[in-house]
Amino acid sequence: MILHLDMDAFFASVEQLDNPDLVGKCVVVGGQSNRGVVAAASYEARKYGIHSAMPIFQARERCKDLVIVSSHRRRYSEISQQVMAILGEYSPLVEQISIDEAFVDITGCDQITGSTRDTALAIKKRIKEAVGLTCSVGAAPVKFLAKIASDMDKPDGLYIIRPDEVASFVQHLPVGKISGVGKKTRSALERLGIRLLGDVQKFNEQKIIARLGKFGYRLIELSRGIDKSKVTPHSPTKSISTESTLSANTDDKTFLTTQLLGQAEEVGRQLRRKAMKAKTVTLKLKYSDFKQITRSISLVEPTQVSTVIYGKAGDLLSAETLRKKVRLIGVGVSGLVPGDTPVQCGLFDQVCDTENIWGKVDEALDHIRGKFGKDIVVKASLRRRDESTE
Repeated sequence: MILHLDMDAFFASVEQLDNPDLVGKCVVVGGQSNRGVVAAASYEARKYGIHSAMPIFQARERCKDLVIVSSHRRRYSEISQQVMAILGEYSPLVEQISIDEAFVDITGCDQITGSTRDTALAIKKRIKEAVGLTCSVGAAPVKFLAKIASDMDKPDGLYIIRPDEVASFVQHLPVGKISGVGKKTRSALERLGIRLLGDVQKFNEQKIIARLGKFGYRLIELSRGIDKSKVTPHSPTKSISTESTLSANTDDKTFLTTQLLGQAEEVGRQLRRKAMKAKTVTLKLKYSDFKQITRSISLVEPTQVSTVIYGKAGDLLSAETLRKKVRLIGVGVSGLVPGDTPVQCGLFDQVCDTENIWGKVDEALDHIRGKFGKDIVVKASLRRRDESTE
């Protein structure tokens, strides 16, 4: 049996935990401006139809008593680590898939932890006692059903799909519940007459594969209750990125470049925290018409130095002809390798000089910020930017 654990309204619940005055109120975590989006909504806010990714201005329209709080990522990460450590006490096979979600394979653990129900209840109780938050747990013989089950009885729920119940459950499962089936795919399936997962078995397999390609193969297996994916611990990080929606659309490259500076510092800091380097830097832009583009550049040598990341992202921005004003900008890195990967230096190699000099600066700043807070030392251009937007 596999468990899927999902913390209930995680970011919002953490804010209510840390500030009891917010308990029972409509709380969203997100940007304060109307151009921001909701990162998380409390269950009180969800009663008004407010959900993650909704624009803040729409959330305000739906609830006049809405309370908007800024994100505290470090605090969320701290609690997430505690939760994942607790899961590790019940099984060595824990696959964290996001900051507030994980799969746990408890196959063969019944002699130690008890039945599936007893194990799930023990985990829920342990988390509640340790961090003061509730979670919902789903259990099933396969991963895709465990994830669906965790959403069946929220919040603070437990839903178990036993092996002899899989066939019946799959027959009546709406296809929209399946991970990876968005609006377009669901519409395509409905045009074929497939509204429930059980409907797949009524169709010729080749017809489904011809229409849906590789996903058709997976859909056929899921309709039989088959999911070959395993719970895989310690999935390696493939990329790191950060982005921000601007308070006003702009085509001012000087202003946009300043945004990149703060974002590059954050990405570099995350790389160093994870002891990794990146081979590729990516610039992301979203225009005022919501059309999105990305531009990437490969590095001669992998880096974790913020200045190098900033320089490459700035080069990509300089080379881009802005066809409209920009509403969102972001920086990402990928092609991650271990942080101790050596840099191949030549005798007069400017790349190595930059790595060595600015690498030492980053190391010193990380130490200072870790001790006194990340805002204790701020580059002058970022300070001027913040002052100009106050």
